Amino acid sequence: MDNQKPLDGKVALVTGASRGIGLAIAHLLGKMGAKLSICSKNPQKLEAAKNELGREAQDIFAAPVDVTRAEQISSFVVDTEKNIGPVEILVNNAGIGYFGPTHEASEQTWDSILDTNLKSVFLMSKAVAPGLIQRRRGHIINIASLAGKNTFRNGGIYCASKWGLLGLTGCMAEDLRQYGIRVSAICPGSVATDFSPHEGKVTSKLLQSEDIAHAVEMLVTQGPQSFISEILMRPTEKP
Repeated sequence: MDNQKPLDGKVALVTGASRGIGLAIAHLLGKMGAKLSICSKNPQKLEAAKNELGREAQDIFAAPVDVTRAEQISSFVVDTEKNIGPVEILVNNAGIGYFGPTHEASEQTWDSILDTNLKSVFLMSKAVAPGLIQRRRGHIINIASLAGKNTFRNGGIYCASKWGLLGLTGCMAEDLRQYGIRVSAICPGSVATDFSPHEGKVTSKLLQSEDIAHAVEMLVTQGPQSFISEILMRPTEKP
C-alpha cells in the first residue's frame, strides 16, 4: 500500500456528496486512494460532483438517491458493491435544516428533518452493516453537530434530530465494536456553507468544509487499537 494512499482500493460511500461538506469529504477520501460511491437527490449537481471528483479518484459510482427511502438505499448499496466493491467506509453526511419556532413548524417539516437527518442514518447503516460484520472491519462516520449537545432559539427540530443522531451513534458503536467496526460522530459548529444562515458572522472565521474532511481523515487512519467515538469541532476564533 502506498503510504500516500492509505485507503488504496477501499470503498467509501458518502451521502449528500454533491456539495459542501460531503463533497469536501469525498475529495479527500479520493485523494487518499479510496474508490468513491456518492449520492444526493439532485442528479445535475451529482453529475457535476462526479466529474469534479474524477480528477482524483479512479473509481467513482454515483446515483441519485432519496436517503429517506429504504428501497432506494438498498438498491444503491447493492449497485455500489456490483460496480466498485464492498463498502468499508460509510459517511452519513446528508442533512437538512429548519430554523424557526418549533410551535410554528408543520408536521411535514418535522417529518422531513427527522427522516433526513436521523432515519436516513439508520437505513443506510442497516444496509451496510451486514457486509462490515461479515468482513469484521469498517467505519461508520455520522456528521452530527454541536446542535446535538446545545439548545438555542429556533433550533428545536434540528436539535432534536442531532441529539437523536448522537444517541443512535453511541448505541450503534456498542453494538458493532465487537466486530471490529468503529461508529463515530463528528460534531461541527457553524460551517461556511449555504446550509444555514450566518448573519452577522465573518465567514472566513467559520469552520470550512475541508476542516470536517480532515476529521474524517483522522478517523479512518487511526491505529487498530484505538477508537475515537466523537469529535467536537469549533473555529479557532469566534466568528
